[in-house]
Amino acid sequence: METLTPLALSHFLMTSSILFVLGLIGFVTRRNLIVMFLCTEMMFQGVALSLVAFAKFHGNVTGQTFVIFVLTIAAAEAALALGLVVMLFRRRGTLDVEAWQTMRG
Repeated sequence: METLTPLALSHFLMTSSILFVLGLIGFVTRRNLIVMFLCTEMMFQGVALSLVAFAKFHGNVTGQTFVIFVLTIAAAEAALALGLVVMLFRRRGTLDVEAWQTMRG
């Protein structure tokens, strides 16, 4: 089994941190629910990439197994979130977050 060199690990970590930061910037600056949802997915993929890189660097499959498990949970979460976004759009006709700041009981 080939292990990653520290330089290659740093490349993976840099890529994952760039993905995470871009997702965080998109989540904070955008007001569209779908774009915000996609930005959280981008942040999630950055974290998953770093977990896989660390698992490969340490030579075990624990991180990769954890990522597969979390990806499965994230797929279910994505289905629920998109269903919720569709329901919110049908109620107000917009995906702007500002329209959903006040909650009614």
